[in-house]
Amino acid sequence: MVTTESTVTVGQVLLARIEAQAVVLAGLDDAVRADEPDAVHRMRVACRRLRSALRTFRRLFTPGATDELAAELRWLGAALGGARDREVLAGRLAAEARELPAACEPRRVADALERWGEAEYRQVWPEVVAALDDPRRRALGEALTALLADPPLRPRADRGALPELSRIAAREQRRTAERVRTALAAAPEDRDLALHEARKAAKRARYAGETAAPVAGARADRYARRMKAVQEVLGDHQDAVVAATALAANAATGGEPFGYGVLYARQLATREAARRRLPDVWRRAGGRKLPRFG
Repeated sequence: MVTTESTVTVGQVLLARIEAQAVVLAGLDDAVRADEPDAVHRMRVACRRLRSALRTFRRLFTPGATDELAAELRWLGAALGGARDREVLAGRLAAEARELPAACEPRRVADALERWGEAEYRQVWPEVVAALDDPRRRALGEALTALLADPPLRPRADRGALPELSRIAAREQRRTAERVRTALAAAPEDRDLALHEARKAAKRARYAGETAAPVAGARADRYARRMKAVQEVLGDHQDAVVAATALAANAATGGEPFGYGVLYARQLATREAARRRLPDVWRRAGGRKLPRFG
């Protein structure tokens, strides 16, 4: 575990983060194969955290040394993503359907959505198993082990942890701020994609705060929480965009057109409400002092 001693380097903090997530990733294969609850999600998050660490702290590594590993983490995360996204979407829409007015026949709508979700999940599930069976999965684990055994770090990784972690958190905050500003100013036809890009930036900033927390303590925790709040409001927006698209497609091929139409309208309202909340949530995450961990 990383300590709070002043001799801790930023490289040590980074490697501790990578090691912790590599352990999580390595321990989930059997649970994913068994389709245990939340196992796919946990493996996908571990992939994201590892890839984010490699990208956010890439200047600490020898140029190009982690590019292939980052690409393989992206591959595995994408293979897991189809099943997870369909599972979450169907569950969310079915829960909303149960709250519809009686005239919408909420039980029928919820049942239809659950059947659709199960069919979609089973359709993409073989891709998850195939990814675990692929030699690339074993090679990915071996690459993580090799990186930790002989880290390809540059001399700058020997710098003191707190100043470097603060600098990196400030950089990620600026990157997120730029994307939030771009999204809020975007034309309607470009806004959904721009807000999705802002969400990805906020998630990366959040992970930077999580990485710093073992040495920076409460200040890094606060930074991570506020970036998570931005990520979540933008996640609400993205979830509504995806749900509206799925409902429109399902209504066009059968489903429960009336109930789906009411749910569709609710997604549009949720999307707009999230966009309106964003400036207030960002104000708490955009303060200059927030990334000052030292």
